[in-house]
Amino acid sequence: MPYTANTPSAAFDADELRRRIPGWGADRDPADRPAVPRERYAPEVTGAHWELPPQQPELRPRERSIEHARLTPAFGTSAPLKGASGAIRRLAYARYSEGRAAHWLLLMGADRVDVVENHVASWFSKNPDNPVMGTGLSTEKTYGASSRRRPGRVDVKHQWLDPVVVAGPWLLGGWAALRGVRRVVRGARR
Repeated sequence: MPYTANTPSAAFDADELRRRIPGWGADRDPADRPAVPRERYAPEVTGAHWELPPQQPELRPRERSIEHARLTPAFGTSAPLKGASGAIRRLAYARYSEGRAAHWLLLMGADRVDVVENHVASWFSKNPDNPVMGTGLSTEKTYGASSRRRPGRVDVKHQWLDPVVVAGPWLLGGWAALRGVRRVVRGARR
């Protein structure tokens, strides 16, 4: 029912709601909850021999929300924080609650910084990123330009943006690097 100024104030009682809405109030009475047997502490049935699993050792400081007193018993370490993006993520977790927009904006900003860090790192690797092939030109070379216009593709309307989004940052970075080199050369000549 849409909101109106004269919304009826009389709420339905629990029995009426249970009659009208199948499954309503399933979480009120433990007997009605399908997961209750799994929620009981019964070590003889489940084989659990602890109240809380043993804590995984924290070899390096981990990010943790300020709402939580400690880390969960087991946590992932596959992608440890590094560089400027890691410092931004640490700041987001150390300073802001997960309920604040600043926390999530910092984490999104750290993702963007991480992308730049990985692009720069690729320049010094054995296989640097290839911005030309990132635009999809290899597919066009193999299947022809008709591969972009085949039926059923949902990205036809914004394909003209692909070269701008993929190659644009590279061109902008190259232009900025060229200007920086020119300034250094001019400063050295003086």
